[in-house]
Amino acid sequence: MAQNEPGELVKLEDTGKTVADEREDIRGYAVKAASGEDIGTVEDLLIDLDEEKVRFLIVASGGFLGIGKDKSFIPIDAIKSINEENKDVLLDRSRDQVAGAPGYDPELADVKSFYEGVYGYYGLSPYWSTGYAHPGYPYYFPR
Repeated sequence: MAQNEPGELVKLEDTGKTVADEREDIRGYAVKAASGEDIGTVEDLLIDLDEEKVRFLIVASGGFLGIGKDKSFIPIDAIKSINEENKDVLLDRSRDQVAGAPGYDPELADVKSFYEGVYGYYGLSPYWSTGYAHPGYPYYFPR
């Protein structure tokens, strides 16, 4: 991957790989705002194929019978903690902030601009920027 360029991101479910330690697979976990309010459910993980690291959670919210209508892309850098016992992911953001994040449109011609917009919205440096350090957790390594 060239410096200052994002690697290709794909859903974990589309790679044929799994999380190295199945106990760390947070797909299906509830996502909660910093206040504890429900936001949605982790539908999938976006994986950087070049570095084999998780970059975003795809969070589904709304809908009926657990099938998410709206999708949010949340950088893993916004995760405050993961509670494996309660099966939830706590963010360091408010529910309103997540609700106001840029919407995902699969027809976007410039995916890099979308990712930059999401990182910028959350006030985070993109993973391809100089000096970026991947968070220690979640530190999934698909295989």
